[in-house]
Amino acid sequence: MLKQSLHQKLAQKLSPQQIKLMKLIQLPTIELEQKVKEELEENPAIEEVTDHVAPEDDSFDGDQHIDAKEINVDEYLSDDETPRYRLVANNNSADQEDKSIPISMGVSSLEILEKQLSLRDLDEHRYQIGSFLIGCVNDDGYIRRDLLSIVDDLAFTQNITTDEKEVEEVLKVIQDFEPFGVGARNLQECMQIQLHKKTNSESISLAREIVSTHFNALSKKHYDKLRDGFSASEELLKSALKEISKLNPKPGSFGSTKVIQHIIPDFRISIVEGELELTMNTGMIPELRVNNSFRDLLEGYKESSQTENKEQKEAVLFVKQKLDAAKWFIDAIRQRHHTLMLTMTAIMNFQYEYFLTGDERMLKPMILKDVADQIGMDISTVSRVANSKYIDTPYGTYLIKYFFSESMKNNQGDDISTKEIKMILDEVVKAEDKSHPLTDAKLMELLKEEGYPIARRTVAKYREQLGIPVARLRKEL
Repeated sequence: MLKQSLHQKLAQKLSPQQIKLMKLIQLPTIELEQKVKEELEENPAIEEVTDHVAPEDDSFDGDQHIDAKEINVDEYLSDDETPRYRLVANNNSADQEDKSIPISMGVSSLEILEKQLSLRDLDEHRYQIGSFLIGCVNDDGYIRRDLLSIVDDLAFTQNITTDEKEVEEVLKVIQDFEPFGVGARNLQECMQIQLHKKTNSESISLAREIVSTHFNALSKKHYDKLRDGFSASEELLKSALKEISKLNPKPGSFGSTKVIQHIIPDFRISIVEGELELTMNTGMIPELRVNNSFRDLLEGYKESSQTENKEQKEAVLFVKQKLDAAKWFIDAIRQRHHTLMLTMTAIMNFQYEYFLTGDERMLKPMILKDVADQIGMDISTVSRVANSKYIDTPYGTYLIKYFFSESMKNNQGDDISTKEIKMILDEVVKAEDKSHPLTDAKLMELLKEEGYPIARRTVAKYREQLGIPVARLRKEL
């Protein structure tokens, strides 16, 4: 038998306006510019200030119930003004450095290869095969598909009848294109093509032989096996390996098929008379205000409030909705600016010594909770600011999350940033004897001697995060 019961519970949910505000906070400056443009196009109740007159008061309650009979027209006809500085951040000055970088366009690598193919003396049949092969070249410059599959694709998709021998002959033509090595089917073939194009010498001949007959030992840096496999002198072997190290393992990394847009910092920290100064870049975000024509519409409704009809009510509801949306959006932009400046100010103060000196050793351990507690906001809000915003400092442009790191204790019991340990690890590896590179266990011992007691697996984790290969792969003759 079913029983009916009544339960009461508390639940916390975000309103649609709060969700939209969180999305606005997460947007970097360049995307916010686009969002503002879209809002200007979609909502006629918002307009861009061009006469530099202070905008009207844009505060509003997003939870108001929309009802024509309940509209307080006087609320929208108020003459209260909000100072312009509260709505926009005007950080421009006559001597400010313009760091904007134009968008650059590139010629695609496929277009470069197609142009070289058109210059070869090929009949129409082989030209079409070559064009199809160029389309199979991946971003690294390799053709990873086997030739039999390419033959089948040519037959089924291009209606071109051929065989593996002919496809390989056309492939050899493509492998003669610049940059040398493009069209190779594996790394070994790529290196062989490039070495074949080099001028003959004793070291080049030995390099060709190493790549052809001892590629496995070369790739694993088993130099002892290379010494045993060749009767060459130590000096000649080093010279051959040096020539191999000059080869390009990714010959496809030329040209460009993308529009490259440089980072536009959301904040800028500068040092003025020995003190830090934080400014926010609002880019091309225009000053916004409520469109006066919509205010006039409501004023007209107030004057004719004695006559009510369906069309008039619908018109008033439309105007009310657009005004509510406009007032909310303008207020949200102001709130976004406030939240971003509050968060970044807290981060700057936390890492004050670093921003003043540029010494990475001065970076303090800092997690999202530290900043959230300081500014009285949720961790998720700080995360949205840190993960998507960049800051221009006297020492370079960084993603804000770069300044966050966990803490570890040194042998004196002081909290230090993991970034400091990584920096020391990187310095130790750079200074090591490359003929006898340090293992993770040895690196652990050296760090302990420096006062950083960490485990070997932690050393391995930091080494991988720094992009440093294992000791065997760092070995050189």
